[in-house]
Amino acid sequence: MKSIINLLAGSAIVLTMTTAAFADGNVIGVSWSNFQEERWKTDEAAMKAAIEANGDTYISADAQASAAKQLTDVESLIAQGANALVILSVDSGAVGAAVDKAAAEGIPVLGYDRLIEDDRAFYLTFDNKGVGRIIAETVKAVQPEGNYAIIKGDKGDPNALFLLEGMMEVIGADVEAGKIKIVGEAFTDGWKPDNAQKNMEQILTAADNKVDAVLAENDGMAGGVIAALSAQGLNIPVGGQDGDHAALNRVARGTQTVSVWKDARALGKAAGDIAAMLAEGKSMTEIPGAVKWSGGAKGVEMNAIFLDPTPITKDNINVVIDAGHIAKDKVCEGAMDGVNGC
Repeated sequence: MKSIINLLAGSAIVLTMTTAAFADGNVIGVSWSNFQEERWKTDEAAMKAAIEANGDTYISADAQASAAKQLTDVESLIAQGANALVILSVDSGAVGAAVDKAAAEGIPVLGYDRLIEDDRAFYLTFDNKGVGRIIAETVKAVQPEGNYAIIKGDKGDPNALFLLEGMMEVIGADVEAGKIKIVGEAFTDGWKPDNAQKNMEQILTAADNKVDAVLAENDGMAGGVIAALSAQGLNIPVGGQDGDHAALNRVARGTQTVSVWKDARALGKAAGDIAAMLAEGKSMTEIPGAVKWSGGAKGVEMNAIFLDPTPITKDNINVVIDAGHIAKDKVCEGAMDGVNGC
């Protein structure tokens, strides 16, 4: 059972708290995996604003994609007096030690966007399996059969598998029936665009360029995929997610089919508000909108909130413009004819 909070048309997450409840203020420590992806800067700005609006103090550290550094960062945030921790994990298999450190000090943990499969951590993310379904559904609507490639995220991130599960729910039956053939798939270290480009180049070589569509698990990697395709003179349906500005412009130009927009401002604000409540001593079950969820690899039952993503195609680019996510001139530069909003 999932709680899906709709983010369309400027609606907001309602996590009501009074200013008086945070009169004394708490310290919220945030451990970021890295700032390689464009979107984390947006998340941070919204999270910091929410934390400060609640009368709390924001402190943070950048693990720079190192699981070892993330543990050291968490220890440092605890030493600086953090009353609650928000962790965007580098590696789901290694982050348990950080949760142990926090639990030993009685500090609540919020697993941000990426699953920390531990019942001592609250889980806040978008419906990642749903994102995978949307990517596959949108690409399949344009290219219902043929040779597909799948560019997956980092193998240490559970989201890579959640996204893949969603994709396979859409195309699995057609793969079994032979209507769709997966000619290549690869995990991408660090979700890095250059690694995705190399993966796509290898798939194209192995398939003699006979690839009809690509399911990429985020926009940065979709950019790498498109660079590899362009070098071979190919323009085929490609899906991604995150609503990166460059990706939205590619949608308008017609080189990317869909970018599933996950409004990072809403997720960041929700994290700041939830962390404030946890720091004040609220239990995870008392968080408004929380549901019980056990969809991780280990089946651990956790308290979680899932936000609802929005697919952006040439038919509804006006949605991200109207929401103030991106300026019209930026998304519409070089747009093809018929793009709604340009």
